[in-house]
Amino acid sequence: MHAGEFESVHGVEDLYVHDTGMFDTDEYGAVYVYDTDRPIVIDTGTGANRDALFETLDEIGIGREELAWILPTHAHLDHAGGTGYLAERYPNAAVRVPEQGVRHLVDPGALVAGTKSAVEEQWEYYAEPKPVPEDRIEGLAEGDRIDLGDRELIVHEAPGHAPHHAIYHEPDAGVVFTADAAGIYIPEVDTVEPTTPPPQFDLEQCLDDIRQIEDLDPNVLCFGHFGPRRYEPEIAGEAKRGYVEWVEAIRQKRAELNDDDAVVEHFEKASRDIDYWNSERARANTSLNVRGVLAYLDWIGGEE
Repeated sequence: MHAGEFESVHGVEDLYVHDTGMFDTDEYGAVYVYDTDRPIVIDTGTGANRDALFETLDEIGIGREELAWILPTHAHLDHAGGTGYLAERYPNAAVRVPEQGVRHLVDPGALVAGTKSAVEEQWEYYAEPKPVPEDRIEGLAEGDRIDLGDRELIVHEAPGHAPHHAIYHEPDAGVVFTADAAGIYIPEVDTVEPTTPPPQFDLEQCLDDIRQIEDLDPNVLCFGHFGPRRYEPEIAGEAKRGYVEWVEAIRQKRAELNDDDAVVEHFEKASRDIDYWNSERARANTSLNVRGVLAYLDWIGGEE
């Protein structure tokens, strides 16, 4: 797929995936549209490419008065940055997000500051988020259900990536919207890579989140980065192994170099070998993930 395009999710009736073109990169950021009796948008992108998403909704046939739900999986702005713009355009849509994310979408100032610090020059690919009116948004907790009319989504908290992170399960079709809980799926090479951003990545909880997905035994995983994939048990094992090996590699390199800036630089150089994204995105993704692991190692070190 390319930026701004959308297509049906194979084997799942009424479900579409839209490529946001996030960070000027094809097949990096996904938004899902379920054209059910009560239509829903799952995740929103950064907001920078919102017009293309609006066009996708128009082409699918969801009018401004018809969208029922806007459902970010968590408050990170690559998933929720467009929420306020969608809420403005679709006045009847209720916004739902895991409870700890509500305050960030109502008053995004602290989230913007944290995101600018984390993503640095990549901020140019974000839109300044529009606050969501308090009367349009409510929080979600474990076991809550989103009524789509002819089916429903079940909320499962998955806080390893961030405390305000959840996955959504549609049991009739066996679909799990994984957000970032199972890592980043790269269609070009059919593999999963860890995503470990600062400041609240938690390895053990991430592994538990992947086990939770295994327990749901889905048919299809819908990754926030990027796209749907038929579920096979091997992919969960690959994800768990990838997280453990990634954290251990950074732990060892920190012990060797004893300089966190040098650790980040080392892995950034290695990212030059990545050929499935553009070089800028590969470097930025690697830098963010290394710094997230370093923060995690500091956190668990402080607990010992």
